[in-house]
Amino acid sequence: MLVSAKEMLTKAKAGHYAVGQFNINNLEWAKAILLTAEEMKSPVILGVSEGAGKYMCGYSTIVGMVKGMIENLGITVPVAIHLDHGSYEGAYKCIEAGFSSVMFDGSHYPIEENIAKTKELVEVCRAKGLSLEAEVGSIGGEEDGVIGGGEVADPNECKMIADLGVTMLAAGIGNIHGKYPANWTGLNFEVLAKISEMVGDMPLVLHGGTGIPEDMIKKAISLGVSKINVNTECQLAFAAATRKYIEEGKDLAGKGFDPRKLLAPGVEAIKATVREKINLFGSANKA
Repeated sequence: MLVSAKEMLTKAKAGHYAVGQFNINNLEWAKAILLTAEEMKSPVILGVSEGAGKYMCGYSTIVGMVKGMIENLGITVPVAIHLDHGSYEGAYKCIEAGFSSVMFDGSHYPIEENIAKTKELVEVCRAKGLSLEAEVGSIGGEEDGVIGGGEVADPNECKMIADLGVTMLAAGIGNIHGKYPANWTGLNFEVLAKISEMVGDMPLVLHGGTGIPEDMIKKAISLGVSKINVNTECQLAFAAATRKYIEEGKDLAGKGFDPRKLLAPGVEAIKATVREKINLFGSANKA
């Protein structure tokens, strides 16, 4: 069922596990993630970037598709549809379209403006029963053409934003989107521990979950990270499986060109990736 991310993340924080946000790009993505979450009895968050929203013909198209899938696939685990790195305008569009959760990324505004806009969205989301994610310290790497350097957030600023009443907080701790470079220095656990201490029960969000070593993921969860975003890893798995299918000439045999057959190995690869992450994050059987 479609729910806000509040309850699932509150439980995750208390239970020392994390819920995966898996970004979706089309029908295959959404179907693969929902079926795997159901199979593993794990709550799940479907992330939608503004670019992916445009690609999938608008936010209302996505809400219709996901609601239809939940009903027709018999999905019983809690599912949130979440705007990822939303602009101020994008957040309002998703609220209107029926998303159950939004992220307002005001990290590029001066802190005062970030606070004012976040405060306003806290009220709107609270009135509608939606969860709201805020960001402090921009996350590095590339996200839909936006490139940042992997900042480390100021714990005092985190406290200021947390105190506004957001549901969850994404704080930069040296994590980046996309593939990690060879010279990456790792996550800053000292800052994460300080942020966690200052924001108390607030669930923390780790963006750029692709390529962070498993021991670092586990340590981050132990320090209060309750939501981990995964996108690139599913894309790479899907691309590799599709490439293999075509390179083996399977699209040329019989009806192998049928998109349902052509995309099937990619879908299985997404499922395998999601399964692996759910096990790593500890959210299996927590629905």
